[in-house]
Amino acid sequence: MHIFGVDIGGSGIKGAPVDLDLGDLADERYKVLTPHPATPDAVADGVKDVVDQFGWTGPVGITFPGVVTGGATIRTAANVDKGWIDVDARALLGDRLGGLPVTVVNDADAAGVAEVQFGAGRDRRGTVIMLTFGTGIGSAVFCDGVLVPNTELGHLELGGHDAETRASTKAKDDHELTWEHWAKRVTKYLAHVEMLFSPELFIIGGGVSRKSHKFLHLIEGIQAEIVPAQLQNNAGIVGAAMRAAKAG
Repeated sequence: MHIFGVDIGGSGIKGAPVDLDLGDLADERYKVLTPHPATPDAVADGVKDVVDQFGWTGPVGITFPGVVTGGATIRTAANVDKGWIDVDARALLGDRLGGLPVTVVNDADAAGVAEVQFGAGRDRRGTVIMLTFGTGIGSAVFCDGVLVPNTELGHLELGGHDAETRASTKAKDDHELTWEHWAKRVTKYLAHVEMLFSPELFIIGGGVSRKSHKFLHLIEGIQAEIVPAQLQNNAGIVGAAMRAAKAG
């Protein structure tokens, strides 16, 4: 079965049909830049551009970089325009897509669901935490495969700062940090999360997962196993499609 997935990020909006039997993209993904400011109407136009590229007419799963309740309502908007807060994103995006059935889910939750079903978290019991490093830091927490939604661990305080302002990929780029320096910040962040949740496994996702060979070996002193996301930066698209299929 194929369902369309869209992943809204701080820098790009990307999507593709997903083969839910394989847990992989059924076609090459299409991406547009996230508008700035990332207002609801402007982002909705970007989503429409992505979906229209494929002439899609069925259900669409869409991720959002913030807390999403009821598969529809946006509650936080750390890395996009604050005008998103309290917006019924399902209604807005569904209308922009010409009435297609839409499901909206937190971006990291979507990525985590995909990794637990098809990737690095498959068949893993206990506490598994997916962390997506990009414009911010997203999180998805699982206990025996069951998601605890909207955890937003990127906003934990670390050294007097919002953690994602210190350890996200954007922070690395903005401050021109070396991989070694950035890995030290990530290590401090992982140690803090580990102290709070004692996970058996950390899955590192987001675009930086493609470069895991440059930094994972530099992270030391963490008891949990640390692995890169197997679906890499496509995990959010796959998870969004999975949620849309589950919504029926």
